[in-house]
Amino acid sequence: MLRFAFTRALSLALSLAVASLVIFAVVEVVPGDPASYMLGLNATPEAVEALRDQLGLNGSLIERYAGWIGGMLTGDFGTSYTYKVPVADLVARRLWVSLPLALYALALSTLIAFPVGLIAAARRGGATDYGIMGATQLGIAVPNFWFAMLLVLVFAVNLRWFSAGGFPGWAAGVGPAVKALTLPAIALALPQASILARVMRSALIETLGQDYIRTARAKGLSRRQATTRHALRNALIPVLTIIGLQFSFLLAGAIIIENVFYLPGLGRLIFQAITQRDLIVVESLVMLLVFAVILVTFLVDIAYAAADPRLRRGP
Repeated sequence: MLRFAFTRALSLALSLAVASLVIFAVVEVVPGDPASYMLGLNATPEAVEALRDQLGLNGSLIERYAGWIGGMLTGDFGTSYTYKVPVADLVARRLWVSLPLALYALALSTLIAFPVGLIAAARRGGATDYGIMGATQLGIAVPNFWFAMLLVLVFAVNLRWFSAGGFPGWAAGVGPAVKALTLPAIALALPQASILARVMRSALIETLGQDYIRTARAKGLSRRQATTRHALRNALIPVLTIIGLQFSFLLAGAIIIENVFYLPGLGRLIFQAITQRDLIVVESLVMLLVFAVILVTFLVDIAYAAADPRLRRGP
């Protein structure tokens, strides 16, 4: 197990190194000068040059990359060009919106998908199964931003059960904060629940066809007992991978939903940083999100290997 974990950790480090090079290179080739953008069209060349020097944009690419990576390794993500505050402070404040939103959406997705997938597998080939598969296909096909706007129209504009957007902050209380995150979480959870339900159904159907399930049925267990006692546990192994990937997506890929609901999260921060040419925020935030995605994948691999010892053996 330790050898497996070490191999995955080494792969994690290599992936982060490659990702850092790609992120830095992509940001560097983006046209436009941040200093000129910040000072406006009427800025003098002297003022632009002075600001470039202040922002550290006049160094060589190698010096700037080394300074950026060295700072991130020590917890110094730099200072935002636009907000004039450390990037770490910006990320810490916005994380308290994006992380609860991702966990909320993941919880809703899991609570919906597990029983739905279980029912579809138990009634394979029947009308219930076809109905569930059609509904999940629709859930995957519907864009989450369109569904988000529909939720706003119904529950915020017409019924007035929720606000149309904004976030009161956790200082206003857990109830108002969770209420503000409910519609965005539902909009994010719908397609993820549809995907997870289909994976759950497929994994259960495959597991129910194994010899040990037929043996359990031959010993007198009902189909429901064989499913809940034996098949469900083994079917959860591939589902773990999907749940881990979904959490990574929900944390790093909620840019559109956060902008629809005007949530001050990481997605909205990175969108604002791109439009304002705040390159240090873009670089650092994207790198942190990549790290979060790779770390979650690493943890899922470890959990997967713990559940299935065959994966610990090398090829």
